[in-house]
Amino acid sequence: MDCDSLSRTLSARTVARLMTISRDDLSKSQTATVAAIEGGVQQLVDARDVIAAFQAMIRKKSLADLEPWLGRARSSLVAAFANGVIKDRTAVSAAISSRWSNGQTGDQITKHKLVMRRM
Repeated sequence: MDCDSLSRTLSARTVARLMTISRDDLSKSQTATVAAIEGGVQQLVDARDVIAAFQAMIRKKSLADLEPWLGRARSSLVAAFANGVIKDRTAVSAAISSRWSNGQTGDQITKHKLVMRRM
């Protein structure tokens, strides 16, 4: 299956979502669509690999992987994201190396905003 065999044109947002969802969470038709995209646009495959490497670096708390990742990311489709990481390198480094997280705070803020909207 190639990109020409897709029956409709996908939006950039849809392609981005499909390329960042775990393969285990894709439906059969989504898997076929991703395979067609991968067959036609190698840069998207590379970008997905760069994104997956970033997620792994954050999860493993591997600060040593940041510089090699930045070098790889700067030459990919996620170069704008990499430039943002460079601008906030101190914060990103702290997020990777710190054992603390503001996840619970973010969840509380989101819940508070939801309650306020309902009012």
